[in-house]
Amino acid sequence: MIRILIAAAAIPALLLLFLVYRMDRLEKEPIRLLIKLALFGFIAAACAVVTERIGTAIMDSVWSSYTFSYAFVMYYFVVALSEEGFKYLFLRIASWRAPSFDCQFDGVVYAVFASLGFALIENILYVIQFGFGTALLRAVTAVPGHACFGVFMGVWYGLARRYALAGQKSASSACHAMAIIVPVLLHGTYDFIATVDATEFSLIFIGFVLILFTVSFIVVRKAAKRDRYIDNTPTIII
Repeated sequence: MIRILIAAAAIPALLLLFLVYRMDRLEKEPIRLLIKLALFGFIAAACAVVTERIGTAIMDSVWSSYTFSYAFVMYYFVVALSEEGFKYLFLRIASWRAPSFDCQFDGVVYAVFASLGFALIENILYVIQFGFGTALLRAVTAVPGHACFGVFMGVWYGLARRYALAGQKSASSACHAMAIIVPVLLHGTYDFIATVDATEFSLIFIGFVLILFTVSFIVVRKAAKRDRYIDNTPTIII
């Protein structure tokens, strides 16, 4: 039974990893690097658990958990910032100086692999604890959600790489910041809406997820189609 649950938890992430890998049309990335990124995603998940528990303990000691402000800080700063921040930290450690990082779309591939490595271990733990029904629910919401956050992180990460090689340090730094800010905002909004116990928010959540998935799909297809090798020119293709 445990093997079935683990398979149910792993398959959605593995399928998404394969799809993104296939979309990299110019030059496939080294398998060893991609495995490293996924493993670093595991480590990011472990680090996020620690910071989230610390943050939750601090907030519970000074704040009522039944307030809007508590929920806002919890989901945008304690959860989303921890998870997306650690994803980005390990993404940059693993890939920023990689010789294979020579195309703008590579940033998307790397970020999605790190994000889905994170989602894979998180999903396995959830499914072992809560069962097969959780696997089905997370297969259509949480796992693709992490992939979407990775897409937006990767788009800005790839831009940061292009600007850096063009010698535009301030623009590169701004893109690095956006590679964290945009996923944090999306992740925080996702979690905040998902946890509000009201019928209208359930409908809002469904709408948000559909829009997020649709826009992410358009962005990743556009980025893959317009991909080109990064050189030392300042030309930007999004």
